[in-house]
Amino acid sequence: MDRPDPAPIRWELDAEAVAVKIRWFGLAVGAAYANLGSAADPLPLNLILLFGLLFTALDTVWSWRGRVFLGGHPLVVTALEAVYIGLLCYCDGGPGSDFRYYYLVSLIVAALRYSPAITGVTCGFACLSYGFLVLTGPADRLGPATLLLMPIVLAWATWAAVALARLLRRAGDQLADLNARLKEEQHLLERRIADRTRELQESQAQVLHQEKMAAFGLLAAGIAHEVGNPLTSISTLVQMLERRDPDEYTRERLGLVNAQLTRIQGTLRELVTFSRPASDLRDRMSLKEIVDEALGIAKYYKGVKGRKVTAAVPADLPPLVGVRDQLVQVFFNLVLNAVDATPKGGSVTIAAAREGDAVVATVADDGHGIDPAHRDRLFRPYFTTKRHGTGLGLFVTKKLVEAHGGAVACDSTPGEGTTFRLTFPTGAAA
Repeated sequence: MDRPDPAPIRWELDAEAVAVKIRWFGLAVGAAYANLGSAADPLPLNLILLFGLLFTALDTVWSWRGRVFLGGHPLVVTALEAVYIGLLCYCDGGPGSDFRYYYLVSLIVAALRYSPAITGVTCGFACLSYGFLVLTGPADRLGPATLLLMPIVLAWATWAAVALARLLRRAGDQLADLNARLKEEQHLLERRIADRTRELQESQAQVLHQEKMAAFGLLAAGIAHEVGNPLTSISTLVQMLERRDPDEYTRERLGLVNAQLTRIQGTLRELVTFSRPASDLRDRMSLKEIVDEALGIAKYYKGVKGRKVTAAVPADLPPLVGVRDQLVQVFFNLVLNAVDATPKGGSVTIAAAREGDAVVATVADDGHGIDPAHRDRLFRPYFTTKRHGTGLGLFVTKKLVEAHGGAVACDSTPGEGTTFRLTFPTGAAA
């Protein structure tokens, strides 16, 4: 059983396509010559041409499949071609038959398809085939010089065909190499453009977020100033009224008013503290204090109402080293995202534990989860599924966590909830 043909390269497939076309053209010319020309008996010629038709049909089918028929046995193919052409010449009158020009075509095809050594062997097969015709066929119409000229022409055609094939192969290899290098440079340029575009988007997102926080800080400071002055006046009036020895009912009501004033002033202080210009000073801090401060700001978000937000952060965890405002913002962003993803009646849980030299914190919700199609774009700038979202929250969160030597990961199941996992190095590790 023949072994399967090796996977051909591009040149072999192109050469095979040319060879198939040459064979079909040769069959058409041979059939016309045998039936419309001067052939004495067309029947044996047609039978031989029928064999060539079957071989060419198989060769065509293999070519359509991207293979080379008998590609692993080139000498078998060239030997069959020599025998085939010799039989055509023998049935058409011997060495003087016009079919002898098929030897030249066979050499050209061999030079295109095979190596110079195989082409040389093909020339040898052609000479042997023609020599057999000279010995067995009627050669009275041809002189000795004409008979000797045929091997010389075959050798000359072999040399010319091999030189031409080498030139074509060399040019093809150079073009293929240039094309490969061009594609490589194109891919490199595309990667560089993608990298620069991503870096530009991230820089723009950071600037936009900083401007947003600065505007929020100015707004909070203005509100605190405008609201703080009337509150101070009201607080002073309440204190003056309390000094006039009011009755018990009035004293109780004034106490309630004073308590609400203190609550409003505390809210303003928290708002101003959160919106103040961020400091780059790194210090040791407790994760529990960071989470408590973030929840203290998040409680004023309207979406928190109707959701259960709980925190289970041990106070004895190793301290973190970082910028306090930035870490507070990390948990503030994640809590707001969890609240937005959770329907009324849902819950958001913050937990933390020590794992080796790191502290791992999780922010989990039981909301609608994240579509798997959005996972790869989750931390990209400007990507959001919210109607009025900016797409900066998770991007900024990831940048701040990585700036503290940590990592953030997301695990979500659609319809069941989402968990963000934050890993921070402890003070000693940092």
